[in-house]
Amino acid sequence: MKILGISGTLTGSKTLIVINKVMDKIREILPEAEVEVLDLKQYNVQFCDGRPPSDYSGDTRKVIDMITSADSYIFGTPIFQGSFTGALKNLIDLVPPSEFSNKVIGFVATGGNNQHYLVIENQLKPIAGYLNAYVAPSFVFAHTGHFNTQNEIADSELLKKIEMFSHQFAFMHANLIKQNMKTVDSL
Repeated sequence: MKILGISGTLTGSKTLIVINKVMDKIREILPEAEVEVLDLKQYNVQFCDGRPPSDYSGDTRKVIDMITSADSYIFGTPIFQGSFTGALKNLIDLVPPSEFSNKVIGFVATGGNNQHYLVIENQLKPIAGYLNAYVAPSFVFAHTGHFNTQNEIADSELLKKIEMFSHQFAFMHANLIKQNMKTVDSL
């Protein structure tokens, strides 16, 4: 059972900080799961140009393989200009939609202020629906005021939200993945 946390940005650090905090909590809850973080800043991912995924090489191929081998995902993105990043959109476009089908997706977003939290509801959750994925009912949104001057999460309410989200996500992952395996075995 592999859970992949994705920091879907090429700039900044707050999204990765929150993704890592969530993934650490999930490791505590599901010690038997393989938990990995994909930080897009560490890879040179090509633009999606319509080629089949198998035709990509290098970092792009590595990233596609990381995604297709996972059973569940936590997508993280900063909110820029009222939307999620182009880097995350490109990543989703590189992978066939069928790879996300019947898998669990949760969302983490960061923004400069609270005005951006609805991007998850209005843009990201519909994409998960299109991908035929199961969506965690809650999400994590962090804004600049949740961090101290050392860029550490300093808001107790955000830490509680991360805890609740991590438990919901872990529950969905553990139960839906088991159910999907049973369904596949019975076919």
